Amino acid sequence: MVLKVGGALLQCEMGMARLMETAAKMMVQGQPLIMVHGGGCLVEEQLTANGMVTEKLDGLRVTPAVQMPVIVGALAGTSNKTLQAAAIKAGVTCVGMSLADANLVNAKIKDERLGLVGEVTPNDATYLTFILSQGLMPIVSSIAASSSGDLLNVNADQAATALAKLVAGNLVLLSDVSGVLDGKGQLIASLNQAQISELTKQGVIEKGMKVKVEAALEVAQAMGQAVQIASWRDASQLIALSQGESVGTQIQP
Repeated sequence: MVLKVGGALLQCEMGMARLMETAAKMMVQGQPLIMVHGGGCLVEEQLTANGMVTEKLDGLRVTPAVQMPVIVGALAGTSNKTLQAAAIKAGVTCVGMSLADANLVNAKIKDERLGLVGEVTPNDATYLTFILSQGLMPIVSSIAASSSGDLLNVNADQAATALAKLVAGNLVLLSDVSGVLDGKGQLIASLNQAQISELTKQGVIEKGMKVKVEAALEVAQAMGQAVQIASWRDASQLIALSQGESVGTQIQP
């Protein structure tokens, strides 16, 4: 199971503790886990502290070269190690790493207008498979490196998508909301491509959730299985999910 967690989790100590305790239980039951994370809130804090301003285009962070050292430090450094520390506290033996490790993915610049924002495709699962075979949980930051040696900032939903494809795993996108909500704030249990298009047109699915839903749909279609969008606030949902129950919003292939 590939769990993607967002930056908001890093600002909620109790949420992190609950999620890692749940991860520990799932691993004891023999469920291999990969955790992929972003860290938007922390990136924001660090950029502001360094007198830099964030610009976004279609829900994706524009990453000028001058900001890259700060972003790498926030994501591959502070965010990654904060999650590792929470995992260790919960008794989970983990490995902190990034998309740049061991040829996991191929990375290239996504769109020149976005600066050093990367697009990744699955490449070599050897290292991940080995870590999982040792009963360890990889905690993967969404920093990648291109073949020409540029460090790239990858959207964490898209990073999790590439790794789920790489290991043919179940993808679960966790955020601070319970799933995709309709115009009245009610949870939508299931969505297919046509419904997603319609809700995007209406502006119900927008910004960060749009990126998340598109990533989920891509994996669902590529692997022929539903992808969940759920909340880390209710980590017990994950146990239910690992037992085959449906939680949050299911994105159908």
